Amino acid sequence: MIGALAAALACALLLATGLLFNRLVRLRNQVRTAWADVDVQLARRHDLVPSLVAAVQGYAGHENALLQAVTALRTRALALHAPEALGDVESDLGNALAGVLVLQEAYPELRASDNFAQLQRDLVDTEEQLQYARRFYNGAVRDLNDAIQRVPDLLVARATGFMQAPFFQATPGAGAVPRVALPG
Repeated sequence: MIGALAAALACALLLATGLLFNRLVRLRNQVRTAWADVDVQLARRHDLVPSLVAAVQGYAGHENALLQAVTALRTRALALHAPEALGDVESDLGNALAGVLVLQEAYPELRASDNFAQLQRDLVDTEEQLQYARRFYNGAVRDLNDAIQRVPDLLVARATGFMQAPFFQATPGAGAVPRVALPG
């Protein structure tokens, strides 16, 4: 009788451990998927930078310091992959891109450029998608980190090597593309 009870408890414990482990795997995979979404939007933003810089150079070539800063920040961002390292660089890149977009106020011919207007729309759309992806990623990280810190998940997480995931934190207000009037 005691042997059967012990076997039943062992089976229940094994089943519960398996369920908790599978839940942690699902949460970890959700974080990885969410980061992939952020990475796609960052790549999209990075792909827009050379075209935007080229368009601005045609009209405001003497704004070299700003354009070189944008290019350098893009290069730095492309070299980084960890969310905690990317946060500050992406914040700086977002601020620099906002500065490039503001140049249209000083250069009416830039404002009238269809190419620049399309790039600006693409950048605004990318920033909105990036903001959504960032929120989704940070929500997935919160869920995983909460699970890893709760009992009994904590016991399974420690025994199986689950680690907390880093949040992707950008400086407040970074990456906010200014709303400016588009031609036409």
